[in-house]
Amino acid sequence: MSSTLRFQIVGEAFKKRPVEVPKRKERPSEFFAKYVFNRQKMQQYLPSDVYKKMCDVIDGGAPLDMATADAVAEGMKKWAMELGATHCTHWFQPLTEGTAEKHDGFVEHDGKGGMIEEFTGKQLVQQEPDASSFPSGGIRSTFEARGYSAWDPTSPVFVFGDTLMIPTIFISYTGEALDYKAPLKKSLKAVDKAATAVARYFYPDVKKVVSNLGWEQEYFLVDEGLYAARPDLLMTGRTLLGHDSAKNQQMDDHYFGSIPMRVAAFMKDLEIKSLELGIPCKTRHNEVAPNQFELAPIFEETNLAVDHNMLIMSLMKKVARKHGFRCLLHEKPFAGINGSGKHNNWSLSTDTGILLHGPGKTPLDNLRFVTFIVESLMAVYRHNGLLKASIISATNVHRLGAAEAPPAIVSSFLGKEISNLLEHLETSTDDELISLSGKQTLSLDIPQIPELTQDNTDRNRTSPFAFTGNRFEFRAVGSQQNCAASMIVLNTAMAEALTNFKTRVDALISEGLKPMKAILRIVREDIRTCKPIRFDGNGYSEAWKQEAARRGLDVETSAPIILDQYLKPETVEMFGKMNVLTKAELEARNEIKLDTYIKKIQIEARIFGDICMNHIIPVATRYQTQLIDNVHKMQQILPAETADRLNSTNLSLIKQMGEHNTFIIENVERLIEARRVANRIKDGRERAIAYHDTVAPLIEEIRYHVDQLELIVDDELWPLPKYREMLFIH
Repeated sequence: MSSTLRFQIVGEAFKKRPVEVPKRKERPSEFFAKYVFNRQKMQQYLPSDVYKKMCDVIDGGAPLDMATADAVAEGMKKWAMELGATHCTHWFQPLTEGTAEKHDGFVEHDGKGGMIEEFTGKQLVQQEPDASSFPSGGIRSTFEARGYSAWDPTSPVFVFGDTLMIPTIFISYTGEALDYKAPLKKSLKAVDKAATAVARYFYPDVKKVVSNLGWEQEYFLVDEGLYAARPDLLMTGRTLLGHDSAKNQQMDDHYFGSIPMRVAAFMKDLEIKSLELGIPCKTRHNEVAPNQFELAPIFEETNLAVDHNMLIMSLMKKVARKHGFRCLLHEKPFAGINGSGKHNNWSLSTDTGILLHGPGKTPLDNLRFVTFIVESLMAVYRHNGLLKASIISATNVHRLGAAEAPPAIVSSFLGKEISNLLEHLETSTDDELISLSGKQTLSLDIPQIPELTQDNTDRNRTSPFAFTGNRFEFRAVGSQQNCAASMIVLNTAMAEALTNFKTRVDALISEGLKPMKAILRIVREDIRTCKPIRFDGNGYSEAWKQEAARRGLDVETSAPIILDQYLKPETVEMFGKMNVLTKAELEARNEIKLDTYIKKIQIEARIFGDICMNHIIPVATRYQTQLIDNVHKMQQILPAETADRLNSTNLSLIKQMGEHNTFIIENVERLIEARRVANRIKDGRERAIAYHDTVAPLIEEIRYHVDQLELIVDDELWPLPKYREMLFIH
């Protein structure tokens, strides 16, 4: 790209442009779920007996017969066509971190040379998308194309554009899961069964336990023209080069600041469309880094929350383009400033209340609270390495351990009061009752300011798994990742921990110990066992890294090696016992994650080398030539002594540029050769390790020299939009 074009693009990005703020006269409650076939629509469009059967299917897991499916399909079609739908699709989540859909029209031959609109129960319940080109990790060969998608009635269908979208699972011809939803639903079933059994020690009437999820989606917006002028952003989602802007986030003035008008218009448009699709968006604000923002919904059941997050990521990209932006979901699109995460706020609730809710009014309530807190810690402690593997990727590694992102060591923060309680229980006797003070009031002694309610825990931004009142916040999930990956691990690990807990408690009860005393004894044992996972200090410190290793926590930082956690015997045993993933499915997922890691870095290395040799070196050489020409002309018209004095700066710059250019050219060749060597390695794990150890570090080494050239080369010649131009929306 020429420098002239760059300035045209930058100028256009900063030009005053009209802001069109979308308006709705109705209140959100009046158009919420307008395009969702929820229970209200089901009751309206389905016969009463069919509606009742569908409620039994959704709530009680009753089987869905084809006659009912046909009736539901007919009602769905009528509703969808009234909204302008002409097609339907099974919408699923393959192991690509995205979603997939194949649209089919509501058309069939009428037998008289014409067409009729048709949508049957069979089309609703099951379809057969081509499975050969989706990642399968060796479960399916390329020539074995058959795969099935099957309707998930617990996640409502919705209309998007002119298409009826049907959330589904996706499995191979031989039954293995090829997606995230199938094992997620199995993990939710496992934790429901295990948690319900334990909850009944305290509340015998509990019928069901549900896993809840509230995600917080961070993202960046950049002007569409600036985005198009950066080949690295186009191809990888992040800037592979670029020197820090003189001003970025160091003033902390963007965080929670006034939202720029263009962004506010985008947010309003996004919220309207999200609410119409039943996504309960509640919070929006500026994040820490310039051009970084966040949105968050009200908590939902985990399966639905995952679907909504996948849908909103797609929606964000579409709406952003309408407003002249590109939405960046990469975990670290810009170096030197905060990256983007997707904090997963996780909890368990029964049909009567939240199991992780704070202190109750009775010792029984408090024992319930402590039991589920401790067993959550047991789950995280036993599988802390696997939980890290569930969020590790070639993109998220750039974010972990920086700014507000947690480190690549999984630990849990509980806060002073709960930590003190567990310390007390660890050494107390069976007869002691559990007492918790609950929330306190905080008097500020400031006129006109009321007393504040003070939580029994503070927050720790460096903790990957922090207790924040009635839930745990898993902060390590990356902004573009599917929440299901971590939720599958967390819910399955919790199911295992609770199952193990109940087995041991029942053994003590069978020996004659009273139930509450048996529970206290096992809780006390588990407090001691999981103690290494509890850490309330600074997760960024070097001392913690050493301490974590001494505690036996996983401190590995190499992504390919971290992914080994999926194949460890204890992982295979846990997923097998809980009936969530088979060994073959785990091996497939491990292979896909390694392959994805390789391809991400391979693409980065290729585009980075291209930018260096075809954009940076030619421009740097041109400017170096201009300086050399200036030196020669100075020598021709000035006395030698004067020319030497005046040329000293230019000569220094010429030398510096020569060194940077030489380093870049030589090491781009090394980068190409490192890729060639890595690509010849047949074993996927070893090839991924080679990319991690030899290719990725070279990109960062070369980047330093490119960024130094950016500080030297004439601004009018520099070919790519700079950080200072991309990071501030006007």
